[in-house]
Amino acid sequence: MPTHHIHIEGQVQGVGFRPYVYRLARQHGLNGWVSNTTDGVHVEFNASREIAKQFYKALIRQAPAMSIITHHRIAEIPNKTFDDFEIVDSEVGGEAKLLLTPDFAMCEDCREELYIKNDDRRFGYPFITCTNCGPRFSIVTQLPYDRERTTMAPFEMCLDCQAEYESPLNRRYYSQTNSCPACSIHLSLFHQEKGRLPNSQEAILHKVPRLWSEGRIIAIKGIGGFLLTCDATNADAILFLRSRKHRPDKPFALMYPSLDSIAQDAELSESAIEALQSPTAPIVLLPVKKKPASGIDLPGIAPELDQIGVMLPYAPLFDMLLKTFGKPIIATSGNLSGSPICYEEIDALDYLAPIADYILTHDRDIAAPQDDSVLRFSPFHDKRIILRRSRGMAPTFLPPTPAPQGQSLLAMGAEMKSAFTLMHAQNFYVSQFLGSLDEFESQERFRKMVYHLLGLFDAQPQAILVDQHPGYFSTQFGEELARHWGIPLQTVQHHEAHFAAVLGEHGLLHPESPILGVIWDGLGLGQDGQAWGGEFFRYNGQSFERLVYFDYFSYVLGDKTAREPRLSALMATAGLPEAEIELLPKFSKTEWDVYQKMLESGNGMQSSSVGRLFDAAASLLIGRDKCTFEGEAAMQLEKLATDYCLRNGLAMKESYPIWKKNAPTLSTRQLMAGILAGLKAGQDKGYIAACFHWSLAMAIRPVAEAAGVRKIAFSGGVWQNALLVDMVIELLGKDFELYFHRELSPNDENIAFGQLCHSFIVA
Repeated sequence: MPTHHIHIEGQVQGVGFRPYVYRLARQHGLNGWVSNTTDGVHVEFNASREIAKQFYKALIRQAPAMSIITHHRIAEIPNKTFDDFEIVDSEVGGEAKLLLTPDFAMCEDCREELYIKNDDRRFGYPFITCTNCGPRFSIVTQLPYDRERTTMAPFEMCLDCQAEYESPLNRRYYSQTNSCPACSIHLSLFHQEKGRLPNSQEAILHKVPRLWSEGRIIAIKGIGGFLLTCDATNADAILFLRSRKHRPDKPFALMYPSLDSIAQDAELSESAIEALQSPTAPIVLLPVKKKPASGIDLPGIAPELDQIGVMLPYAPLFDMLLKTFGKPIIATSGNLSGSPICYEEIDALDYLAPIADYILTHDRDIAAPQDDSVLRFSPFHDKRIILRRSRGMAPTFLPPTPAPQGQSLLAMGAEMKSAFTLMHAQNFYVSQFLGSLDEFESQERFRKMVYHLLGLFDAQPQAILVDQHPGYFSTQFGEELARHWGIPLQTVQHHEAHFAAVLGEHGLLHPESPILGVIWDGLGLGQDGQAWGGEFFRYNGQSFERLVYFDYFSYVLGDKTAREPRLSALMATAGLPEAEIELLPKFSKTEWDVYQKMLESGNGMQSSSVGRLFDAAASLLIGRDKCTFEGEAAMQLEKLATDYCLRNGLAMKESYPIWKKNAPTLSTRQLMAGILAGLKAGQDKGYIAACFHWSLAMAIRPVAEAAGVRKIAFSGGVWQNALLVDMVIELLGKDFELYFHRELSPNDENIAFGQLCHSFIVA
């Protein structure tokens, strides 16, 4: 009987793919074998050509839900004879061409086993997993994905677990994370001063909810790192956490026991429910109800905001603790503000001890630390917007843009919202969110993750791509690597990278007609040495042309401007006499005199940043003059405008005329003058805030029409603003093809992928 060979590439390891092949082969009465290798899954079997085709079609069509197949092929090979069908050990060696499977939230089968006492030995076991759920990327140390190449290697399976692991009909057949109380991952509870406490595993699980009830702060080791937790209804505990974490205003994420408990506090859409219950299990931003039934301390959780970031327990440990506690908890990254998430026990005991009263840890190591992913949905058009791509999403990325054969490239990304991208063996790997690279600890974490991903694939990049800003750590590290390996270094302008990223995500690098890119963000170094951030580009399939941009205003105070919206207001309204009455109270006399002289000198950097215009508007309309976290002013301005639109409708009757046909710039002055005129006339500030958003959206159509395009793409951190996205869809959706990011965040996390896509264009 002929012998056939099937080769399958994609995200097919760590999702029970070999057991699936085994069972399907047995159903078809086939003899042969299946194995993982560094380039995917291989199957050899005896069958007639007709049966082989049937098996092949069924294999692809019925693949496990968690698998992603990118390439597959079947071929007849020289005859071999097999007596049975078996799973053979994975082959190690050769170039790795695999997709990396992300970490999956606990599946419903495991949840049922966890709580239904039917003599199942895993009843109440906080590390229950199977082939359909549990950690993957966070525990991989080498490829291909097998237990001995994960941080599960030190845990020897008991006889019962080994039998499950070897039983083809069992859900845990070849489940690399398999364990039970007899071969357990162990919990340990530490006190801030007393050290390790002599508690049993069961006692620890009962003690932690009691500690929450007592107002204690507990650091808990999750899938990607430690989370700092406390009772979300306890205002004093939340205040202590803010003080110890040095996080005065930035919202905290919440973890709820169940979907029903979330529904008591927040407005849930079908899209939000689907996201919360997905294997990704991200944090989802939701509108909070006027009177949250749980009694959460909303002012302490999300000061001056009307949205909360919520998630469901994605790990069985969290699920058990929350089920016992019965109320939502704060679940924020285990770090000091500005530092990366803590993920190693030895560091947690030292680093988190000043913050947490207790530390709950376990002895399964984390190889790739990750924060929780975050997303939101726009209020009117339900558009999904990814704010942070990390646990459950990273690192594999499957855009429609094909990767060139035979190339291995490393793109380093930007400084804020950092992430790097490796293109290797025709696959893209966009790293998890790695924070802002202005702190030494974050820089070291970035280095470690670059080397970790390169090591998994034994990859040697042929070139390095960096942002053209010489002061970025990511640029400097890229230069260092290029020198070390003696390979080319290519710089890419920040906003062209943003544009290329959204084009690449939609397979538009070689379009049939020109595309307009609306690239608005906080800051990126422009080709002219100025701080860009309010740009319109025209892309014709070969090059980027900067068509229009917002009038420059002074950026002489640099990064200080981003931290103090009052400075953005001062700079953006310079020369408008009516601004003085609004601005004078925001400065001391000395500050005012100094800043006026700086403005009058006309020296220093200039900016076109729309992000800073949001800050300026927030300072004028809500008095947000200094910020404690990035994006704070813009979030509060969006809230003010959204509240107005939810009461009065999305469409506005008024907009500020900020562009004249064929003009090279949009008028920053007119935009600010419109706000000031509204204030002088005593207009509702929510109305003015909504007009500000509407005016920005309105400005896009005439630019697009003048450029002769019917396709418009959007990227940059400003497009995290859900109201602005909705307004653009409302104004342009019927007449233009609109392209927003789908699987990447519009913020600087997409820069590295954009740098790669840009290199395909200019190569």
